[in-house]
Amino acid sequence: MPKLKTNYMGLDLKNPLIVGASNLTTKPANAKKLEEAGAAAIVYKSLFEEELELDALKLSQELDEYDERHAEMINLFPSIDHAGPDEYLYELQEVVDAVSIPVIASVNAVKKTMWVEYAKKIAQTGVAALELNFYYVPSEMDRVASAIEDEQIEILEQLKKEIDIPVSVKISPYYTNTLNFIKKLDGAGADGIIMFNRLFQPEINIETEQNEYPDNFSQSDDKKLSLRFAALAYDNIDAQIIASNGIHSGEDLIKVLLAGSDAVQVVSTLYKNGFGAIAKMLDELTAWMDKKGYKSIEDFKGKMSKKNIKDPYAYRRAQYIDILLNSEEIFKFNPQH
Repeated sequence: MPKLKTNYMGLDLKNPLIVGASNLTTKPANAKKLEEAGAAAIVYKSLFEEELELDALKLSQELDEYDERHAEMINLFPSIDHAGPDEYLYELQEVVDAVSIPVIASVNAVKKTMWVEYAKKIAQTGVAALELNFYYVPSEMDRVASAIEDEQIEILEQLKKEIDIPVSVKISPYYTNTLNFIKKLDGAGADGIIMFNRLFQPEINIETEQNEYPDNFSQSDDKKLSLRFAALAYDNIDAQIIASNGIHSGEDLIKVLLAGSDAVQVVSTLYKNGFGAIAKMLDELTAWMDKKGYKSIEDFKGKMSKKNIKDPYAYRRAQYIDILLNSEEIFKFNPQH
């Protein structure tokens, strides 16, 4: 029987399958079900700075409503439904206590001081690690790429000084040179790099002429980007590599492990196929390892990375050139193109 155990940022995991941050991980009952389904770790839903600021604004407005009420009111205090970070920390603590697998917290802030403040409070809940969700959409044309990258590197460096638990960074692929930024994060002390977060994109309804925000589930083909960068980064950084976005099946899982990922994060496949998808993916991985004669993940991890394959151009621009040069053969089968 192959061993699926792996190590992620110093955490001993029973397999390489981690449930990524989402609403699926916010309730203790759900977290327990994910553990029973076979998940090796879960990432608690991201704490967004804007969400807390909105909570604070609502709380202030509710309190202000009572400033000029008369003395004969039945209750002098408003019903407070917005507890801000304390509520988040309380619910996070409940999930940590409900499971025996590692729980990783996720935070997304805007101001550097807020990143540090929230991270220090989160670390006190007993989480196994912290994930920095660098979900950033530039909206100013005059802001240069280096300023954005430098600020994120500073946030990581500051947090590494302030907390003792491992820190991973989840990034988008939209940096000027993603590999160079990954190298910078590695140099700044990141314990893990998650490739990549899935940015929510707005849609427009042409009948109502309003914005819509449809489901943002990934597809299996979406893993190709993570696969490429995992293969390019493998054995070139000290931080561990986690593929995310488009991991839907055991086959997807195997492919990104071959490329060089240490572990994966899954979300969309659980929404589409239920928690049973976890066991199915692990069964497929085990069957494949049995078939190939692999005894552990380490036996094949990174086997198809840029470092370990003979073709030095497999993950570079040459792939595209090769397709163009052979396009005549392709179009023979698609004359309408």
